[in-house]
Amino acid sequence: MLYQKLTSAPFIIAGPCVIESKSLLFEIAEELVRLQTLFSIPIIFKASFDKANRTSINSFRGPGLKKGIEILAAVKEKYQLPITTDIHESGQAAPVGEVADILQIPAFLCRQTDLLVAAGKTNKIVNIKKAQFLSGQDMQFPVEKVISTGNHKVLLTERGNMYGYNNLAVDFRNIPDMQAFGYPVVMDCTHAVQRPGGAGGKTGGNREFVPAMAYAAKSFGANGYFFEVHPNPEIAKSDGPNMLYLKDFEQVLTKLFK
Repeated sequence: MLYQKLTSAPFIIAGPCVIESKSLLFEIAEELVRLQTLFSIPIIFKASFDKANRTSINSFRGPGLKKGIEILAAVKEKYQLPITTDIHESGQAAPVGEVADILQIPAFLCRQTDLLVAAGKTNKIVNIKKAQFLSGQDMQFPVEKVISTGNHKVLLTERGNMYGYNNLAVDFRNIPDMQAFGYPVVMDCTHAVQRPGGAGGKTGGNREFVPAMAYAAKSFGANGYFFEVHPNPEIAKSDGPNMLYLKDFEQVLTKLFK
């Protein structure tokens, strides 16, 4: 059972920020399968079918629910990787839950009661990303909303807190604070280095600090690590400045798990 694996061993969540094309997802998934075998560690494939919280109305959002779920299902069938994707509305939970093994709750939406309850009712694993305005201890209440459905398969994700304008800072004490609730905690190494809205109508970031976020989180006992990866982040349609080059991912994991 997937959740049991995630509670007993380190794991990785990885993939591109958004679904750009089926061929891109296949290219990334193929490399993730290789790395999963190389490191003997569970890897969950992540990509978004809709980036509903982009900075600008003109930003690329993805293929949408119907087409996106079809593409994610194809990745799951071809590469036998568990799938996660984010949902933004309660009505998306059930159809996404038919394909995804983990439903991801975006940080900005982690207090939305209807969304959390709908995700819980699918009986799939629910990964709640901690809001940029909450402490780790505050995540008790989003957890309670999910488990009110009888679903106790919860992950919590640290991704930094707002630090003035267009900047984030990570308090790694949030990792043990959230682990105190009894659920695995993931470090989102990619989104923790964002510069929200800091690039003229889009989010900037500093990918050079992504590996250090993982190494620091390991010292605080993180259970899992979230990385967005792309063959060429410079032309990625979302979150390019924060994403690792796919070719560099093996080196990062080698140092993380050595």
